Amino acid sequence: MCLVSCDHTNSQNLGDFYVLFNPWCSGDPVYLDSQAQREEYVLNEHGIVFQGLPKHIISHPWYFGQFQDDILEICLKILDTSTNFLRDPGMDCSCRNDPVYISRVVNNMICCHKKKCILKPPPSNNHLQGPNPLMWNGSVPILRQWYHNKCKPVKYGHCGTFAAVMCTVMRCLGIPSRVVTGFYCSLNAVDTFIVQDVFDYAGRTLSGKENIWRYHCWNESWMARKDINQSGGDWQYLDPTPIETTKGTVCSGPVWVNSIKDGDVDSDSDGSHVFCLLNARSTAWVSQGRGKKTKLHCDSLPCGQCISTKSVGSDLREDVTNAYKHELGSTQEKKALYKACRKINSQYLNVPNSEIEKDVSSHRNRSLTDAELTMKFKLAHCCRYGQDVQISWVLENLSDEIKDKKFNLCAQGMMYSGCPLDPFWKDNVHITLGPKEAKTLLLNIPYDDYGPHLCDHNIMRVVAISMQECKGEVLMVERDILIDSLPIEIKILENPRLNILCSAEVTFSNPLKEDLKNCVLNLEGYGLIGEPTATELGTLAANHMAQTCVEFTPYRYGRHRFMASISCNKFCNCKGYASVDMGKPPTTSGEGGA
Repeated sequence: MCLVSCDHTNSQNLGDFYVLFNPWCSGDPVYLDSQAQREEYVLNEHGIVFQGLPKHIISHPWYFGQFQDDILEICLKILDTSTNFLRDPGMDCSCRNDPVYISRVVNNMICCHKKKCILKPPPSNNHLQGPNPLMWNGSVPILRQWYHNKCKPVKYGHCGTFAAVMCTVMRCLGIPSRVVTGFYCSLNAVDTFIVQDVFDYAGRTLSGKENIWRYHCWNESWMARKDINQSGGDWQYLDPTPIETTKGTVCSGPVWVNSIKDGDVDSDSDGSHVFCLLNARSTAWVSQGRGKKTKLHCDSLPCGQCISTKSVGSDLREDVTNAYKHELGSTQEKKALYKACRKINSQYLNVPNSEIEKDVSSHRNRSLTDAELTMKFKLAHCCRYGQDVQISWVLENLSDEIKDKKFNLCAQGMMYSGCPLDPFWKDNVHITLGPKEAKTLLLNIPYDDYGPHLCDHNIMRVVAISMQECKGEVLMVERDILIDSLPIEIKILENPRLNILCSAEVTFSNPLKEDLKNCVLNLEGYGLIGEPTATELGTLAANHMAQTCVEFTPYRYGRHRFMASISCNKFCNCKGYASVDMGKPPTTSGEGGA
């Protein structure tokens, strides 16, 4: 800025000036007309990433930190590191007023840039060369590490990390964004709508090229897209998780969410992939060896269940499944499926709906009801790490004849990506059911059996499969079970005030019959404790409790989270948090006006 006074001219640097997207401005392509939604999807630095299973959804707190001092500079560096900018800086900068263009650049930079992506997924789930993806609690340390290490990819992340970091970048640039989680998603199906799930006669899940992910996270951003003639803003699907294709490693989006729901998969280049990800079904087979397999009688569920995001103004879960899918079995759902089939596969182009339905149904398993013997695994309550898993196996003979069956049972750990681990529990049962008879068998899987074999996501799969007979069908029932991590209790001991020392009490108990070694307490709380801290606790003896008092001085107004996590030789995913409201800044004299 130049100041002119009489014959003197003085120049003064007022700092850098950046023009960002403005969701408050009705003429901006990211305009969002709800103040509550603008506060949530642009201004809120705290989020929730949902994980787990459809019947057992858990919340993982996340700090986006888009207003930290250096984050805007880092976000601009991300744009300047993209392939488009390096190839043609003028063209790239001239396109930066388009949120669609920006979303594609950011999406690619999260995990798909060949040399300078922000994050890398762990190879074969091996975390030995970097932090376990589940240990991250916020985007700020990831972005700073990438920036200060000359744009070298940070090790490691998974789908939740990728989506949350992308959400930070998009919010920082002024584009309303949120993290969304879908349960049972088909990311790498060979066939368009069918995922092959293969078992052996012992009940063991066999590894293959395709799996159904137990959960998958992606990003949604709000914008009006001129490239598909949208006059107003709407949510767009953006998925930074890399997928291996014949064209190399790619990410997905933007895809208009409403087009996924209606089967308009040709509206965007990735529309067919996203539709199949959320609408495929698994087909269960039992392997007979030498490449032969038999289709099982079982009850399978569709992909794309309980699609979830954080609610506006609270940490509760909002179910947004109806934004992506019509009600299962409804006329609208079938119309969307038929439309998508015709656009994805040319063989369906000129055939009636009945032929499409017949062909799709032919790939599905016959139900247990068709075999006149229904089975379910039921849990009386959620199981916590260290407890035995108790399952009620409910069987009912629907026929007027005696049913005599021998079953093999198996339990094995599962990665969140659907990859099976080694079995750790087996059993076999001979069951006789009279006509119309129902029975309930109690199964017990001891902690000593599953404890050493679960991966960090604490998911196991329990399967019962009938033994091979000369004639007759092979029956199977299965259930995924999530084991809750050990809780961390956080208690703020007094009413915290700005710039005044206060304290919190952190309590963690070891209910196991064995010591927990190399325990480390990690604390985070932007606005409360400054930089994250790590304190070595050493060994926590069996059946003992650790309690520590932490002093901190809040330094920022607003709502914050005091987060604590424990890592040790047994696990790294025990987390807890407490919300702390430091209130709004006091208004200065003269504000408000007459």
